[in-house]
Amino acid sequence: MLKQKDPIDVEKLLAKAKKPSSDAMVLHPFYRGKIETTLKCTVRDFNDFAIWYTPGVAAPCRAIQENPELVYEYTNKWNTVGIVSDGTRVLGLGDIGPKAGLPVMEGKALLFKYLGGVDGFPLMLDTKDPDRIIDTVLMLQPGLGGINLEDLSQPKCFRILDTLRQKAEIPIWHDDQQGTATVTLAALMNALKLVGKQKEEVSITFIGSGASNVACSRLIFGWGVDPGKCFLVDSKGILGLHRNDIELRRAEYVDKWKYCQITNKDGRQGGIEEAMKDVDVVIALSKPGPDVILPEWIKAMNQDSIIFACANPVPEIWPWVAKEAGAAIIATGRSDFPNQVNNSLGFPGIFRGALDVRAKTITDEMCYAAARALADRAGENLDENYILPTMDDWEVYPLEAAAVGMKAQEQGIAGLSRTYEELFEHATSIISRSRNLTRTMMEQGYIAKAPID
Repeated sequence: MLKQKDPIDVEKLLAKAKKPSSDAMVLHPFYRGKIETTLKCTVRDFNDFAIWYTPGVAAPCRAIQENPELVYEYTNKWNTVGIVSDGTRVLGLGDIGPKAGLPVMEGKALLFKYLGGVDGFPLMLDTKDPDRIIDTVLMLQPGLGGINLEDLSQPKCFRILDTLRQKAEIPIWHDDQQGTATVTLAALMNALKLVGKQKEEVSITFIGSGASNVACSRLIFGWGVDPGKCFLVDSKGILGLHRNDIELRRAEYVDKWKYCQITNKDGRQGGIEEAMKDVDVVIALSKPGPDVILPEWIKAMNQDSIIFACANPVPEIWPWVAKEAGAAIIATGRSDFPNQVNNSLGFPGIFRGALDVRAKTITDEMCYAAARALADRAGENLDENYILPTMDDWEVYPLEAAAVGMKAQEQGIAGLSRTYEELFEHATSIISRSRNLTRTMMEQGYIAKAPID
C-alpha cells in the first residue's frame, strides 16, 4: 500500500485553482490573440518579392503540377495542421459556438507550435452538420499536412472521424478521442506499476461515455484490460444489456451499444456510486465538479485505488478530497496539480512524428507507441505525485515523435523512410527552434511583457 502524505492547505489550493481563469481575463484582451503569421524566408530587399511571388513563383507551381508530391518540398504543407471545430463541445463548457470556441483553438495552435514545432491554425466552422464538416475538411486537404478535429459533440464526432480517416489522403486526428486516450493510457501504465497491479486483473470504471472515454476505453481494452471487469457510466447510469434506451438507438450510438455488450459482465445497475464499488481505477471524463464524485464512493473502492478526475475546468473531485478518502494516486487534467493527464502531452509529439514520415493516417498502434514512450520517460522519478512527465520536460515530444514515425513505417503507411535517430534529431531541432524563437521574441520585446506575474 502506498504511503499517504500529510494533509495540504485546502484554501491555498482553491485560490491557486482559481488564478488561471482570472489571469486569462487579463491576458487575452491584452495580447488580442495568441498566434500570428510570420515569415520563415529571407527578404533581403524588395527584389526578393519576385522570387517568393510573381513572376518567380510560377516555376515551383509548374513543378508541383508535374509532380504533386513536390508540394511537401516547396511549401509549408509538410508542417501545417488545421484545427477544425464547430464549438459544440468545448472543454467543460458544452455547445458555446464557433466564435466562443476560438480562444481554445488558438491555444491549441500555440501548443502545437511551442511543444511540437507544428504550424497549426484554427478553422472554426459555422455549421453543426456532420456531412458539411466532412465535406469542408476534404476540400481543405490540398493546403494542409493534417487535420486536428477538436471539440465536436457526440455521436457525430465518431462518424466524422471514421469517415475522414477512410476518405482523406492526410492524417485526420480527433484529439478529444485519440489524444486523450493516448495520454490516459500512459498514465494508467505507470499508475498500475506503482500500486503493483496487473492490467489483466484490474477493474476500471469510466465515468462519462463521451468521445474521450469511449476512445480511452477502446485503447485500454486493446492494451489488455478485460472489458468484462469494467464499467462505463453515462448520464443515465451504468451501461449494460439492461439499457434498452441505447439498444433502441444502437444505429446512432454504435459505440455505446457495443460497450453495453462487452462490459459489465456482472450486470451491475445504478449510477456512479454503484459503478465505483470494489473497483481499482476510476477514469472520469464527465462534467465539471467538484462534487460529481463523492469521497464516500472512493472509500468503497479496492485498496490502493487510482482516481483520474479529468473534467475541465474543474475536476469531478478535488484531488485533496480524493486523497483524504483513501485514493493512492490522483490525477487531474490541470497543470496546477500533480499528475496532469492532458492531451497536450501527446498530440504535439504524435503529429510531429506523423508529419515527419508523411503518414497517411494515425493508427491505434501509433498511439500505443506514443503512450509507451511517454510512460517510459517518467523513469526512475516515478512516484504517486509523478506518474507522467510534465510539459516542461520537452524532450518527451521528440521521443514520442520518433516512436510514432517508426511505427508508421513499420505499418507501411509512411511516405518517407527515416531512422529513429533521424526522427529524434529532426524533432528535437524543430521543437527547439520554436521554443527559442518564442524566447527571443520575448527578450527583444516583439512579444510584449505580460502585465501580471
